[in-house]
Amino acid sequence: MTLHLQPRMNPVRPTLFAQWREDIACVFERDPAARSRLEVLTTYPGVHALVVHRLAHRLWTSGWRYPARLLAFASRLWSNVDIHPGARIGRRLFIDHGACVVIGETAELGDDVTLYHGVTLGGTTWNAGKRHPTLGNGVLVGAGAKILGPITLGDGVRVGANSVVINDVPSQRTVIGIPGRIVQTGPRPAEAQGIDLNHHLVPDPVGKAIACLMARIDTLENRLAVHEAAPETDCTECEAETLCEDHATARTPTRKAS
Repeated sequence: MTLHLQPRMNPVRPTLFAQWREDIACVFERDPAARSRLEVLTTYPGVHALVVHRLAHRLWTSGWRYPARLLAFASRLWSNVDIHPGARIGRRLFIDHGACVVIGETAELGDDVTLYHGVTLGGTTWNAGKRHPTLGNGVLVGAGAKILGPITLGDGVRVGANSVVINDVPSQRTVIGIPGRIVQTGPRPAEAQGIDLNHHLVPDPVGKAIACLMARIDTLENRLAVHEAAPETDCTECEAETLCEDHATARTPTRKAS
């Protein structure tokens, strides 16, 4: 199944300063360690990378490609976050910790997306067209996860840590594993802050399968114990043989007396 979801961006693009204010304010909703705007603005590498990207992206879309790339490169050296200036990023993106996050040129992110450290939104082809993922609104990607190729993750998708996602994921699904597999369907209960950050609360399909096998083994062992405790039967005479003989006799035709 191929999804064609496009992130629901605000049709009227806010001003650069309005975007910066939202980028800083959303940190307090998703990081309890944040104490002040000054602290966030001066010590959060994810915010630094995003603030610079907003400016670099405007240069990129205005045709100033080299200055945009140069600015993005300087941001990477400072923040250890690599965001291509061509990437389209919605409002209130939060990059927690910020280390080693990579966002490719044709990636598209909706509003209220959360990325943890080590996340890669990468490509899988040499083609110059669309080659990076599209993330819907409210997507959460756990630490170290890789989302590769021109695939689409619907609204509210949650990707477990260190997963590798290479296929489209419908909205309101939880994906874990290598390759990523859907293990949970439907939205989780709403949080007081409006965004569910409990990305560690994911089902364990391997553990569930092992528990099921253990339960089956216990059942089989109990049945075997009951069978071994039963008295042995004398198999010198078999009822099956008698039944077979009676059946054969019944089918033998009788000869008429001459």
